[in-house]
Amino acid sequence: MIARPTNFRTLDLNLLKVFDAVMVERNVTRAADHLAMTQPAVSNALRRLREATHEDLFVPTSTGVVPTAHAQALWPTVRGALQQLQEAFAPQGFDAGHDERSFTLAMADATAALFVPALAAALQREQAQVRLRIAGLSTRDPRPMLEHGEADVAVGFFPDVRAALAAEGDAGLVCLESLYTCRYVCVMRHDHPLAAEGALSLDGFCGAQHLRVSFAGRPRGFVDEALARLGRERRVAITVGQFSTAGATVQRSDLLTVLPLSFVPAIGFASRLAVRPLPFDLLPIDVGMLWHRRHERDPAQRWLRDMLARVAAEVAADVVRAQ
Repeated sequence: MIARPTNFRTLDLNLLKVFDAVMVERNVTRAADHLAMTQPAVSNALRRLREATHEDLFVPTSTGVVPTAHAQALWPTVRGALQQLQEAFAPQGFDAGHDERSFTLAMADATAALFVPALAAALQREQAQVRLRIAGLSTRDPRPMLEHGEADVAVGFFPDVRAALAAEGDAGLVCLESLYTCRYVCVMRHDHPLAAEGALSLDGFCGAQHLRVSFAGRPRGFVDEALARLGRERRVAITVGQFSTAGATVQRSDLLTVLPLSFVPAIGFASRLAVRPLPFDLLPIDVGMLWHRRHERDPAQRWLRDMLARVAAEVAADVVRAQ
C-alpha cells in the first residue's frame, strides 16, 4: 500500500510546534503545560497532524506517549526548521530567567551523579525557567541521538567520536568540547584481602574475580583491551550496565571493579570502599560535551552549553581534590 503524501499547502504549521513539544516531553499533559494549551487541544492537534500525515505518530503508554519510527524520522527536520525560524524572528538572544525552554541531556549514571546536583544548584542560583530531562546513555557514540533530536547535548567519555571527528575535521556534523579529565581506579570493599596489601599488583588484579561495567554493551572494555596488550586477562564474573550498580555490588562481595575516581565520592558509601591505582596504564577519561552543528547559532542552546561548561568547572575542581 502506497502512503499518501502530506498536502503541505493546507498543513497548519502550528501543529508542528505541538509535535515538537510532545516529542520533547513524551507526555501530552506536560506538552500542554509547556505550550500554555489545554490537554484536549494538544490531543486534537496531534489528531489533525496524524490525519495530515496519514501516519501514526505516537503510541500511548501508561506514563505518556512513545514516538513511532515515522515521528522519529520527522523530528530532526521539524525541530531544525522551528529553531531556524526562532532565530530569524527572535535574534535578540535567550534570557533563561524569563524564557521557558526544555532541553534533554544524555549522560551515563557516573557523569550524572556529578553533574546533576551541581547543575540543579546552578539553575536555582540563576532562577532559570528552563526544564531539563536527563536521558541515560547506552552507547559510547551518541551521535545518532543528537542527529535524531533525542538529546540536545551528550556529556561523557567518547573516545571513538573524538577519533572520528579528528579524521573528519570541519566535515563532521557534531562538535565536541573537552570539559575535564579523570582517571580510572580499582574499587573493592574496604576489608577485601587485597586492600590490606597496600599497592595492588598486576597478579593480584588478574587473579581476582571482577565485575565489569559495560553500559555500551561492549563484550570487551578499555580494561580488557589494556590487559590484552600485556598478554594478560581478568576473570569477569558479572557484567552490569551502571557504575552505581557496580559500586553497590563490590562493597558486599569479593569482586573488584574499575570506576572513574570522580564517581567514588558521589556513590554515597565511599567509606565502605577501598580505592587503589590500577597496576597498568590506562588512558585518562576525557569528559566532554557533544552537540549537533545545527544548534550552533541557537541562543538557547549556546546558553545551555555555557551553563554546562560553568558547572563542569565546578565538577573539575572536585575531581582534582579527589585525585
